[in-house]
Amino acid sequence: MNQHTDTTSSFAVRLARSRTWLIAAGIVFVGSIPLLTPSSYIQNVLILTFLMAVLGLGWNIMAGYTGYVSLGHSAFIGVGGYTAGILAERWDVSPFLVAPLGGVAAALVALGLGLTTSRTRGPAFVIVSFAMLELLGLLTRNFSSLTGGSKGLAMPLPRWDLTFYNWPFYYSLFALVLLSLLMTRAIRRSKFGLGLVAIRDDEDKAAGIGVVTPVYKSLAFMASAVLVGVAGAIYGYYLSYLSISTMFDIVLSMQVVLAVLIGGRGTIWGPVLGACIIVPLSEATNTTMGGSHAGAFRLIMFGGLLLLVTLALPRGIIPTVEAWWRRRTAGPVSPTGARLVETTLPDVPGSLRRPADAAAAVLDAEEIVMRFGGLLALDKATVSIPRGSITALIGPNGSGKTTLFNVIDGTYTPTAGRVLLEGADVSGLNRTRRAFKGIGRTYQLPRLFNSMTALENVAAVNSSFSIRRLAKSAVSGAEAARATELLEFVGLAEYVHEKATDMSYGQRKLVELAQVLMLDPAIILLDEPAAGINRTLLKRLSGLITALHGSGRTIVIVEHDMEFVLSLADHVTVLARGQVVATGDPAHVSSDPRVLEAYLGDDFVLEGANGRPA
Repeated sequence: MNQHTDTTSSFAVRLARSRTWLIAAGIVFVGSIPLLTPSSYIQNVLILTFLMAVLGLGWNIMAGYTGYVSLGHSAFIGVGGYTAGILAERWDVSPFLVAPLGGVAAALVALGLGLTTSRTRGPAFVIVSFAMLELLGLLTRNFSSLTGGSKGLAMPLPRWDLTFYNWPFYYSLFALVLLSLLMTRAIRRSKFGLGLVAIRDDEDKAAGIGVVTPVYKSLAFMASAVLVGVAGAIYGYYLSYLSISTMFDIVLSMQVVLAVLIGGRGTIWGPVLGACIIVPLSEATNTTMGGSHAGAFRLIMFGGLLLLVTLALPRGIIPTVEAWWRRRTAGPVSPTGARLVETTLPDVPGSLRRPADAAAAVLDAEEIVMRFGGLLALDKATVSIPRGSITALIGPNGSGKTTLFNVIDGTYTPTAGRVLLEGADVSGLNRTRRAFKGIGRTYQLPRLFNSMTALENVAAVNSSFSIRRLAKSAVSGAEAARATELLEFVGLAEYVHEKATDMSYGQRKLVELAQVLMLDPAIILLDEPAAGINRTLLKRLSGLITALHGSGRTIVIVEHDMEFVLSLADHVTVLARGQVVATGDPAHVSSDPRVLEAYLGDDFVLEGANGRPA
């Protein structure tokens, strides 16, 4: 470790300690404000700031961590507020006592949203979230016997000295901010949070490595809504009167979005920082402008601010500052000290070894037909993968190789045919359940979770599912040790904590291979692993595949580099126009006239790794 690294590490420790003391001092100071000043205006501004911070922290779980942007988040404010108001009126109790039930009601609504929109993404989800806001507002208006309808619902009068009217709201919302910070921090550092970030970065890939995306999303929506629902219950009591226009307010939803975008989506403190900017600006506008002009001016101001943030700080203040700080404190790059991928192959980890098994086939794809409209991509293709083999799946462009991979791993549902894994029919299973069964797959263009490090990418893999597992630390214990071991095996021991975006194309392919191995798969599908990588990495990759084969692993390779793939394979299947035209050992297949005609050409001669001529 060099002097710069020592200095940087020491400074980081001192900075962490200073930050802890700074946060503690800030909590004490903010908690003392009602005692230090009798100004109800300052207290009101801070109450609204706390409210915005809680709403932002809740929204951040859904949009920042999971990537599902909602424009109807104030619907959960309304659900929480009206639930607490109705129960307080019926039971004649303080709304503070039933505020948690407002959170529960909001969480149940969010669960319904998650279940009904499990296949809805992107702009479509934004529209659905807005529709939910309008629908709940409409239902509230029409169930007037329960909600008061258009007349609204009066909350019970406070039962404490009105001289201290703001204090219960101030401290309850301040406590909720602290609780929300702890909750979002715990989520981000858990296995659950790692899965949410995986969904945000690449939901399809997340499903293929064992992230049960419908469950993760539903839990995230519920966690987001419960915070907002409790805040809505307290907010409604603070206003003393519930109305549809106030509790189901699209403008408030937009302010929440803007606050999080300003502070930094996906960060822990970003929503709090954004709230500390948005609310004082809004209240200052009300004070200086007054009357009907304040609302119009506020919309113009927020619209301009959103445009400015999008153009100048697209990642938000906190991520931008953090990136600047990393560049500033980064050590000088030495050309002679550049890190290289390890080329010496280590022993295959014991966890990767599979006992010899005389079973004939580990996977059978039988009579697979795949149509895309009028295009027939696979035409009764039947493929059998011998256990413990390296099978080369070759053929000209458009022959259906990657389509067959997509059918095997569950990305596509075939028009006809079935897939058997170790004798069991997995045709009806989705990608995640097939991953649990032992189908692991890489891609021609490596698909990593770009906001994660190499270690986090591998640790994000799940070979099984349990609710208890979600609460575990994201990267720790035996899983972290195994992920590190696999990264060392593929030659990336020096890149464990490197961000995926900072890695080369070839290094990303090696990380993706480590991801697949983390599944402990029964079969490994490699889609053009040699494409686009240099000769050094190609040699490393060849050695890894050979080592895995020697440890009993079953591997299928789609590849256009014939010299590379046929030097490794002991079994070859050739596809042409969606049909299997030949199958067998490399020497037999490469001399088959149908193969020569369809793909290899008349002058092709194979010389494998062992020097065997075809």
